[in-house]
Amino acid sequence: MNSLRRDLKGAYTIWYRDVLRFLRDRTRVITSLAQPLLFLFVFGGGLAPAMSGLGGGNLSFTEFMFPGILGMTVLFTSIFSAVSIVWDREFGFLKEVMVAPVSRAAVALGKVAGGSTVAMFQALIVLVLAPLIGIKLTLDQLLILVGLMLLLAAVMTSFGILIAARQRTMEGFQMIMQFLLMPMFFLSGALFPLRSVPLWMTWLNRIDPVTYGVDPLRQVALRASVPAESLRALSLHPIATDIVIMVAIGVIFIIPAVWLFSKQD
Repeated sequence: MNSLRRDLKGAYTIWYRDVLRFLRDRTRVITSLAQPLLFLFVFGGGLAPAMSGLGGGNLSFTEFMFPGILGMTVLFTSIFSAVSIVWDREFGFLKEVMVAPVSRAAVALGKVAGGSTVAMFQALIVLVLAPLIGIKLTLDQLLILVGLMLLLAAVMTSFGILIAARQRTMEGFQMIMQFLLMPMFFLSGALFPLRSVPLWMTWLNRIDPVTYGVDPLRQVALRASVPAESLRALSLHPIATDIVIMVAIGVIFIIPAVWLFSKQD
């Protein structure tokens, strides 16, 4: 029992450290809006005329993009939260954590919880933009969106830790992440409908974990703004199916991530 209590306290401490660093970095909080604003109002505004037929004409391109931008925020923040593992290894902090009387699995789970919470906070900041682009959100929708963003964040933070656990340099981690992040984002359907696309893209989309995060975010976020028939035409799977697949992918990522983290020197 004492060991469990010690591990829980250790995981909480790691989580609290990550959240506190985010909340104290006001520049990071403010600039987290820069990329979503760029995509929504520059990219979205520029392509809006060419994408005017979305949802049978009932949906603007900016509205269509918004859930994808939420997913993008969660994806990038979650993955790069794992950068701190490599950073801490380079500067010696991780070595001090590893010799603490806490299981390494608890440390890894604390990092997953911390990265997931920070990613959700950043996505909540972006969520404030919803009324500016004409998306109506009820309290029920907000609560469901928070849960979905937290689940996606946990999945992608686990993936980031899985990659970071054996990386020795920041440069190596960033090269791998840049190679994976942009394809995962673009193939998820965040920026364009995944209907009538080539077969190879369909298969890549099916194995992209971000797909199962963006799809339910879009269904929930646009529920009160778009006719049900139009929304069904843009959806890939029932929300329950997306959630089950995300949970399964999360388990597939987190088990080897914790194991690899526990095997560090």
